Amino acid sequence: MTAEAYPLQWPTGRARTERWRREPAPFDVTFARARDDIVREVELLTGTRHYGDAYVVISTNTALARDGLPLAGQRQPDDPGVAVYFTYKKRQMSFACDRWTKIEDNMRAISKTIEALRSIARWGTGDMLEAAFTGFEALPAPGAVRAWWEVLGVARHATKDEITQAYRRAAMDAHPDRGGSHDRMAELTRARDEGMRDK
Repeated sequence: MTAEAYPLQWPTGRARTERWRREPAPFDVTFARARDDIVREVELLTGTRHYGDAYVVISTNTALARDGLPLAGQRQPDDPGVAVYFTYKKRQMSFACDRWTKIEDNMRAISKTIEALRSIARWGTGDMLEAAFTGFEALPAPGAVRAWWEVLGVARHATKDEITQAYRRAAMDAHPDRGGSHDRMAELTRARDEGMRDK
Protein backbone atom coordinates (compact mmCIF):
# COMPACT_ATOMS: atom_id res chain seq x y z
CA MET A 1 0.00 0.00 0.00
CA THR A 2 1.68 3.25 -1.11
CA ALA A 3 -0.69 5.84 0.35
CA GLU A 4 -0.12 7.41 3.75
CA ALA A 5 -2.89 7.71 6.33
CA TYR A 6 -1.73 11.15 7.50
CA PRO A 7 -1.79 13.76 6.15
CA LEU A 8 -4.55 13.32 3.60
CA GLN A 9 -3.34 11.92 0.27
CA TRP A 10 -6.05 12.66 -2.24
CA PRO A 11 -6.03 10.33 -5.28
CA THR A 12 -4.24 11.86 -8.24
CA GLY A 13 -6.63 12.96 -10.97
CA ARG A 14 -9.75 13.04 -8.77
CA ALA A 15 -11.54 16.38 -8.64
CA ARG A 16 -11.95 18.14 -5.29
CA THR A 17 -15.15 19.75 -4.05
CA GLU A 18 -14.76 23.49 -3.67
CA ARG A 19 -14.96 24.53 -0.02
CA TRP A 20 -18.02 26.70 -0.59
CA ARG A 21 -19.90 23.75 -2.17
CA ARG A 22 -19.51 21.45 0.83
CA GLU A 23 -22.67 20.95 2.87
CA PRO A 24 -23.93 19.23 6.00
CA ALA A 25 -24.67 15.55 5.35
CA PRO A 26 -27.93 13.68 5.94
CA PHE A 27 -26.05 11.05 8.01
CA ASP A 28 -26.23 10.67 11.78
CA VAL A 29 -23.03 8.80 12.55
CA THR A 30 -20.14 9.10 14.98
CA PHE A 31 -16.55 9.34 13.83
CA ALA A 32 -15.61 5.96 15.33
CA ARG A 33 -18.63 4.21 13.79
CA ALA A 34 -17.98 5.71 10.34
CA ARG A 35 -14.31 4.69 10.48
CA ASP A 36 -15.10 1.16 11.68
CA ASP A 37 -17.79 0.76 9.01
CA ILE A 38 -15.21 1.44 6.28
CA VAL A 39 -12.92 -1.24 7.70
CA ARG A 40 -15.86 -3.68 7.95
CA GLU A 41 -17.06 -3.00 4.40
CA VAL A 42 -13.57 -3.47 2.97
CA GLU A 43 -13.23 -6.72 4.91
CA LEU A 44 -16.57 -7.97 3.57
CA LEU A 45 -15.71 -6.98 0.01
CA THR A 46 -12.19 -8.38 -0.07
CA GLY A 47 -12.55 -11.26 2.38
CA THR A 48 -9.52 -9.88 4.23
CA ARG A 49 -9.43 -9.90 8.02
CA HIS A 50 -5.95 -8.85 9.11
CA TYR A 51 -6.38 -6.67 12.15
CA GLY A 52 -3.52 -4.25 12.61
CA ASP A 53 -2.23 -4.88 9.08
CA ALA A 54 -2.07 -2.22 6.37
CA TYR A 55 -4.67 -3.88 4.13
CA VAL A 56 -6.76 -0.70 4.22
CA VAL A 57 -5.53 2.88 4.55
CA ILE A 58 -7.98 5.60 5.56
CA SER A 59 -6.22 8.84 4.70
CA THR A 60 -7.41 12.05 6.42
CA ASN A 61 -6.03 15.17 8.07
CA THR A 62 -6.66 13.82 11.58
CA ALA A 63 -4.16 12.26 13.98
CA LEU A 64 -3.79 8.49 13.94
CA ALA A 65 -4.48 5.91 16.63
CA ARG A 66 -1.92 3.19 17.37
CA ASP A 67 -3.57 0.89 14.84
CA GLY A 68 -2.90 3.44 12.06
CA LEU A 69 -6.56 4.42 11.64
CA PRO A 70 -7.88 7.97 12.17
CA LEU A 71 -8.35 8.77 15.86
CA ALA A 72 -11.82 9.79 17.04
CA GLY A 73 -12.35 12.86 19.22
CA GLN A 74 -10.19 15.24 17.19
CA ARG A 75 -11.07 18.73 16.04
CA GLN A 76 -12.46 18.88 12.50
CA PRO A 77 -9.62 19.96 10.19
CA ASP A 78 -10.05 22.62 7.54
CA ASP A 79 -10.03 19.92 4.87
CA PRO A 80 -12.58 17.19 5.73
CA GLY A 81 -11.63 15.02 2.75
CA VAL A 82 -11.22 11.26 3.13
CA ALA A 83 -9.45 8.85 0.79
CA VAL A 84 -9.56 5.09 1.28
CA TYR A 85 -7.02 2.75 -0.32
CA PHE A 86 -7.13 -1.05 -0.38
CA THR A 87 -6.40 -4.02 -2.63
CA TYR A 88 -9.21 -5.87 -4.42
CA LYS A 89 -8.32 -8.89 -6.56
CA LYS A 90 -4.68 -7.75 -6.74
CA ARG A 91 -5.66 -4.24 -7.92
CA GLN A 92 -5.12 -1.10 -5.88
CA MET A 93 -8.43 0.71 -5.32
CA SER A 94 -9.16 4.18 -4.05
CA PHE A 95 -12.38 5.81 -2.93
CA ALA A 96 -12.47 9.47 -2.00
CA CYS A 97 -15.09 11.91 -0.74
CA ASP A 98 -14.98 15.54 0.35
CA ARG A 99 -18.56 16.60 -0.44
CA TRP A 100 -19.61 16.88 3.20
CA THR A 101 -18.39 19.29 5.90
CA LYS A 102 -17.34 16.60 8.41
CA ILE A 103 -14.82 13.80 8.08
CA GLU A 104 -17.18 11.24 9.61
CA ASP A 105 -19.81 12.06 6.99
CA ASN A 106 -17.32 11.64 4.16
CA MET A 107 -16.24 8.31 5.67
CA ARG A 108 -19.90 7.28 5.89
CA ALA A 109 -20.45 8.12 2.22
CA ILE A 110 -17.49 5.93 1.25
CA SER A 111 -18.64 2.97 3.36
CA LYS A 112 -22.15 3.24 1.87
CA THR A 113 -20.65 3.28 -1.64
CA ILE A 114 -18.64 0.13 -0.95
CA GLU A 115 -21.75 -1.49 0.56
CA ALA A 116 -23.72 -0.67 -2.59
CA LEU A 117 -21.02 -2.17 -4.79
CA ARG A 118 -21.02 -5.32 -2.66
CA SER A 119 -24.75 -5.67 -3.27
CA ILE A 120 -24.05 -5.83 -7.03
CA ALA A 121 -21.95 -8.93 -6.43
CA ARG A 122 -24.58 -10.44 -4.09
CA TRP A 123 -27.24 -10.30 -6.78
CA GLY A 124 -25.18 -12.27 -9.25
CA THR A 125 -24.06 -9.48 -11.54
CA GLY A 126 -20.33 -9.73 -10.81
CA ASP A 127 -19.39 -8.56 -14.31
CA MET A 128 -21.10 -5.26 -13.51
CA LEU A 129 -19.08 -5.07 -10.29
CA GLU A 130 -15.84 -5.50 -12.20
CA ALA A 131 -16.90 -2.79 -14.66
CA ALA A 132 -17.82 -0.45 -11.80
CA PHE A 133 -14.48 -1.00 -10.10
CA THR A 134 -12.44 0.13 -13.08
CA GLY A 135 -13.23 3.71 -12.13
CA PHE A 136 -11.91 3.19 -8.60
CA GLU A 137 -8.53 1.73 -9.48
CA ALA A 138 -5.96 3.77 -7.66
CA LEU A 139 -3.70 6.05 -9.60
CA PRO A 140 -0.19 6.53 -8.27
CA ALA A 141 -0.05 8.27 -4.91
CA PRO A 142 0.85 11.96 -4.99
CA GLY A 143 4.56 12.29 -5.61
CA ALA A 144 4.92 8.74 -6.94
CA VAL A 145 7.08 8.42 -10.06
CA ARG A 146 5.95 6.14 -12.87
CA ALA A 147 8.44 3.89 -14.63
CA TRP A 148 9.98 5.41 -17.76
CA TRP A 149 8.44 2.80 -20.08
CA GLU A 150 4.94 3.51 -18.68
CA VAL A 151 5.35 7.25 -19.21
CA LEU A 152 6.49 6.76 -22.80
CA GLY A 153 4.04 3.95 -23.55
CA VAL A 154 6.68 1.50 -24.73
CA ALA A 155 7.83 -1.95 -23.66
CA ARG A 156 10.47 -2.11 -20.95
CA HIS A 157 12.89 -3.71 -23.43
CA ALA A 158 12.36 -0.96 -26.06
CA THR A 159 15.36 0.10 -28.14
CA LYS A 160 16.92 3.56 -28.07
CA ASP A 161 15.24 4.35 -31.39
CA GLU A 162 11.82 3.28 -30.05
CA ILE A 163 12.34 5.40 -26.94
CA THR A 164 13.28 8.43 -29.04
CA GLN A 165 10.29 7.98 -31.37
CA ALA A 166 7.85 7.54 -28.47
CA TYR A 167 9.27 10.63 -26.77
CA ARG A 168 8.91 12.77 -29.91
CA ARG A 169 5.31 11.64 -30.50
CA ALA A 170 4.29 12.32 -26.90
CA ALA A 171 6.19 15.62 -26.74
CA MET A 172 4.22 16.99 -29.68
CA ASP A 173 1.05 16.94 -27.54
CA ALA A 174 2.68 17.61 -24.18
CA HIS A 175 4.74 20.68 -25.11
CA PRO A 176 3.47 23.87 -23.40
CA ASP A 177 3.59 25.78 -26.71
CA ARG A 178 1.05 23.28 -28.10
CA GLY A 179 -1.41 23.33 -25.20
CA GLY A 180 0.43 20.83 -23.00
CA SER A 181 1.95 21.43 -19.59
CA HIS A 182 5.43 21.95 -18.17
CA ASP A 183 4.85 19.07 -15.72
CA ARG A 184 3.96 16.59 -18.44
CA MET A 185 6.91 17.70 -20.56
CA ALA A 186 9.27 17.31 -17.59
CA GLU A 187 7.87 13.82 -16.93
CA LEU A 188 8.48 12.82 -20.56
CA THR A 189 12.01 14.21 -20.56
CA ARG A 190 12.83 12.37 -17.32
CA ALA A 191 11.42 9.15 -18.77
CA ARG A 192 13.41 9.50 -22.00
CA ASP A 193 16.65 10.18 -20.10
CA GLU A 194 16.09 7.20 -17.77
CA GLY A 195 15.28 4.94 -20.68
CA MET A 196 18.44 5.95 -22.51
CA ARG A 197 20.52 5.34 -19.36
CA ASP A 198 18.98 1.87 -19.04
CA LYS A 199 20.16 1.02 -22.55
